[in-house]
Amino acid sequence: MGKVVLVTGASSGVGRALCQRLLQEDAGLRLCLACRNPRRAEAARAALLAACPSAQVSVVQVDVGDLRSVLRAARELRHRFQRIDCVYLNAGIMPNPHLNVRALFSGIFSRKAIHMFSTAEGLLTQDDKVTADGLQEVFATNVFGHFILIQELEPLLGHSDSPSRLIWTSSRNARKSNFSLEDFQHSRGQEPYSSSKYALDLLSVALNRHFSQRGLYSSVACPGTMLTNLTYGILPPFLWTLMMPIIWLLRFFANAFTLTPYNGAEALVWLFHQKPESLNPLSKYLSATTGLGSSYVTTQKMDIDEDTAEKFYQKLLELEKHVRGTIQNTDTQS
Repeated sequence: MGKVVLVTGASSGVGRALCQRLLQEDAGLRLCLACRNPRRAEAARAALLAACPSAQVSVVQVDVGDLRSVLRAARELRHRFQRIDCVYLNAGIMPNPHLNVRALFSGIFSRKAIHMFSTAEGLLTQDDKVTADGLQEVFATNVFGHFILIQELEPLLGHSDSPSRLIWTSSRNARKSNFSLEDFQHSRGQEPYSSSKYALDLLSVALNRHFSQRGLYSSVACPGTMLTNLTYGILPPFLWTLMMPIIWLLRFFANAFTLTPYNGAEALVWLFHQKPESLNPLSKYLSATTGLGSSYVTTQKMDIDEDTAEKFYQKLLELEKHVRGTIQNTDTQS
C-alpha cells in the first residue's frame, strides 16, 4: 500500500505544485489535500487526477486558523487513515502586506541590496487581527493550528519500524530579531509573518528533539521567492511583470528567486526522498535556482538556540491547555 501524505494549503501555490510533483514521481501515493476552501480543493483534486488518473487523491476541509476546524479535520483523518507517513505543514497567510518604501530605497543603494531582495528583510509589514479563539491570526494559522493538528494526529504518526515526517514550509524571512518568547504571537509587532516563520523553525527543532526517538522527524524547508497569491498581495501583478527583467538579472547573484511554485517545491520534494535520520534538524533546506533557471537544493544553518526552542514548545503546550479548556467550556455552555 502506498504512503499516505497530507498537505495543508494544497489548493494553490507551492502546496499544489508539491502535490503535482509528488504524484509525477510516485502515482501510488495516497495523497490528502487539507484545504480551507472546499471548492478550490476539489478543483485542485480534479486537476491532479486529470494528470494522473490512477492516483488516490482525497480532500479534507480544514481552516488551520480555526481550532474547531482543526479538531474536526483531525477526527476525520483519524477515522480515514491508520497511519500518516508524511505531513507537509504548508498553509500560511501574510495578511494585508505593506511595502516599506523608505527601507526599499535605502536598501537599493546599500551593500545588502541583493540580500534584501532575496529575503524581503525589513521590507514588509502586515496588519494582523485576533481570531474567534482569541489568538493573533498569523500565529494561529501559520504555527498554532498546525501544532494542534500534529497533537491530534499523534496516534497516526511515527512508528519504530517505519518513521513519519513533518515538513514545514518556512521562509528566508524568518528572523530571530522579529521573535520574542514574551510576545510569541507578535501582538505588539509589525512583522507577524517573519515572527511566525521563525516560531515554526523553533517548533520543528523542539518536535524533532522530543519525538525523533519514537520515529517522528521534523524538518524545515524554504521555497524561495515565488510569484503566488502571497506576493501578488504585496504589489499588483503588472508591477511584478515590469520588474521581471531585474529579477531575472538578480538570479545570477542570488539563488532565492525560484519564481514559480513548481521550482519552489524543489526542497520539499527532495526532503520526501531523504532518510529523515540523516538530516540535520538545525538546518533549513532551501529551494534554489541558478541564473539560467535550473533548480537545486541547498542548506542553511538556522539561527536557533535549542533552549529557546524548548521554552517555546512548553509555552505552546500551556497555550494548548488553555485554549482546549476555553473551547470545552464554551461548548458546554452552548
